[in-house]
Amino acid sequence: MSIYLQALLAFTPILLAALLLIPLQWPAKRAMPVVLIVTMAIAYFAWEMSFNRILASSLQGMLVTISVLWIIFGAIMLLNTLQHSGAISTIRSGFADISPDRRIQVIIIAWLFGSFIEGATGFGTPAAIAAPLLVAMGFPAMAAIMIGMMIQSTPVSFGAVGTPIIIGVSNGLDKALLSEQLLTNNSSWEQFLVLITSEVAIGHAITGTLMPLLMICMMTRFFGKNNSWREGFQVAPFALFAGLAFTIPYALTGVFIGPEFPSIIGALVGLAIVVPCAKAKFLIPTQSWDFAPREKWPTTWLGNIAFSAPTKIKAPMSLFRAWLPYLLVALLLVASRLSTDLKALLNQFSLQFNLILDEPDISGSIAPLYLPGGILLFVSLLTLFIHKMKVSEITDAAKDASKVLFSAGFVLIFTIPMVRILINSGVNDAGLDAMPVAMANLIALTFGDIYPLFAPMVGALGAFIAGSNTVSNMMLSQFQFEVANALSISGALLVALQAIGAAAGNMIAIHNVVAASATVGLLNQEGATIKRTIIPTFYYVLTAGLLGLIASYVFNITDPLNHLG
Repeated sequence: MSIYLQALLAFTPILLAALLLIPLQWPAKRAMPVVLIVTMAIAYFAWEMSFNRILASSLQGMLVTISVLWIIFGAIMLLNTLQHSGAISTIRSGFADISPDRRIQVIIIAWLFGSFIEGATGFGTPAAIAAPLLVAMGFPAMAAIMIGMMIQSTPVSFGAVGTPIIIGVSNGLDKALLSEQLLTNNSSWEQFLVLITSEVAIGHAITGTLMPLLMICMMTRFFGKNNSWREGFQVAPFALFAGLAFTIPYALTGVFIGPEFPSIIGALVGLAIVVPCAKAKFLIPTQSWDFAPREKWPTTWLGNIAFSAPTKIKAPMSLFRAWLPYLLVALLLVASRLSTDLKALLNQFSLQFNLILDEPDISGSIAPLYLPGGILLFVSLLTLFIHKMKVSEITDAAKDASKVLFSAGFVLIFTIPMVRILINSGVNDAGLDAMPVAMANLIALTFGDIYPLFAPMVGALGAFIAGSNTVSNMMLSQFQFEVANALSISGALLVALQAIGAAAGNMIAIHNVVAASATVGLLNQEGATIKRTIIPTFYYVLTAGLLGLIASYVFNITDPLNHLG
């Protein structure tokens, strides 16, 4: 089979999903079952994957689906609990005290608080936490999802305490062979990974500084009374200031400390700088900005989860007490990722599924206590005591959260198995590369020396398929490195561009959009969300690609393997 036909067939599930979701406006619950069936057919007939492997991949996808739904349940449960306790009313008032301007609230809640959550836990959790909070603050559900998806860009490469680099890149490269080559060049694998981490951090910092401004401009353009880009640009000085308040410490941490903490430290430093400045109205326009009255919103903007005020008037709650559950979530997430003992304790209760249907390298596990959903649920139960709630209020919150799982789960049980089939297609009787690699091969063959411009797009493609920066890096890092060898440019640089692009691809990953939409009850609008988030995704991969071209051919960036020798 020619490389062109391989690439065409491999692209078919993605192109079909894009066609059904965006131009044809199919809801994901109709589109994704069709896409899954087509994917299975291509895998069986063209790639000659065994039926057993296709089924095992689908079961593996189901295990991932359960983990994702567990996170969704925990996020909604905590939000509903805080709603019943009256904490959301206090938090809403607290943000209004900082600034009633919705543009400033986006920067603080989404860009900074969301980036902290991404750094601590990753795997789509920021959107699952920030989007419901924005809705509770009075944002349209559709706007909250768009903004929530845009969080999943700059902080993602160092999300989950560096997992996309430590696990994704490290397991995506031939570490043994590279270590030998590096040793002959008076270097080491550890130094090579430090170089990749530094280049990822610097590339993200340059590209990501504009993300707060882009978030705001897209909000005012698509959800403002006047559909105006200019109303977003009015807050450009503060948005750029907030962008730098995050990206400067983020980049310095990546270069001098390592991949575990850039997003966490960048967000904490950013919050410490930006919140006092916002209270002091530093660089903030005198005229505040808000959405049109709720009764004027189109019905497509609205989710079916109501974050209304408690039916009974609660005693006034301090801002610290209202925020304490979120602070506990952040602390427990960080502790569970950094403390070896705590991590081992939480992972003791874990369901392991090795060699599913006896297929090599297809396995899965569910660790409900270690997953963010378990921590979110634990904090929800603690809130019963922290906020002196009634047991009936917690029960009502759990019932409301459970209802959402049925709607979201139906879509995800088709989407994630499709992803796993694509990823696992490298083992087949046709002797073909995995489908994502086949796509990337054609891109490299087509674009040649200007390939660095497109390297981030390949990474984004992998994340679009898998919904994960980590998985995209595992699938495509070695491919990117081999392309660098063929073009005699830095392998570390192309792997870094892969990681940056894979982070951006999370903004349009279908099952991430579905999962985030479920937290606010906004279903069947996934295509409309992706149609908007593809704008910042295109900005991100194009900017990163241009930086890659400049680094490769203007500054002649090299690495310990001396590709430019």
